[in-house]
Amino acid sequence: MSLRSGLYTGLVTHARTRPRRHELAYRVYTMLIDLDELEALDRRFRWFSVDRFNLLAFHGRDHGDGSARPLKAQITARLAEAGIAAGGAIQVLCYPRVLGGVFNPLSTYFCHRPDGSLAAVLYEVNNTFGQRHSYLIEVDTASDRPIRQHCDKAFYVSPFMAMDMRYDFAIHPPAEDVSVTVRGSDAEGTLITANFTGARREVSDSTLLAAFLRHPLLTLKVVGGIHWEALKIIGKGIGLQRRPPPPERAVTVVRSR
Repeated sequence: MSLRSGLYTGLVTHARTRPRRHELAYRVYTMLIDLDELEALDRRFRWFSVDRFNLLAFHGRDHGDGSARPLKAQITARLAEAGIAAGGAIQVLCYPRVLGGVFNPLSTYFCHRPDGSLAAVLYEVNNTFGQRHSYLIEVDTASDRPIRQHCDKAFYVSPFMAMDMRYDFAIHPPAEDVSVTVRGSDAEGTLITANFTGARREVSDSTLLAAFLRHPLLTLKVVGGIHWEALKIIGKGIGLQRRPPPPERAVTVVRSR
């Protein structure tokens, strides 16, 4: 039986426009994990496990509220609290654990209705200070590819970005390819654009092993890259922004108009 879960190999890019231009590009891979397929993924593959150590793994406690409660139950509860009718598959696009380590600056959840249409997207953001916040945005029923959404910034992420910003999202949901673009703007216009674009590979022992061998230090690449780019930004004379307390609520909800 074919899986809805998949492996996406591609490129992460960031481009900052002000007050000094700064760009980066890193080749990475991510996994699309269908939360209804966790047992099958854990059972079927030699190099991938769920909630236990392997070359590559997915641990539910790395996401959501960090508890042992099943992740799909957590996301379903968030949707219900927001009054968003979903009830179908929930898939998360994220980095896997690699040799036990992981850091996901952004995990993107695609929340479907029973007929397969997309009801909402949840953007789960982690900063390097050990904090997490999510933006749950309902999908307009008239939306087509790309899906366009927006919200005000509510959570401190980069120490080089002020809080008075707006995020605009452009999403090509997972199919043969996937693309997630986040544009951050302030009163002067676009400040930063971040994007991941990847091509799908079926999950198999051979594709999992190939991904690991191509990027055996993926987690170190992500974390190290964040700090290396931060040093370069400091070197360009861009100052630090004060870190405010995190939002009182774990999720910012945006309903479609």
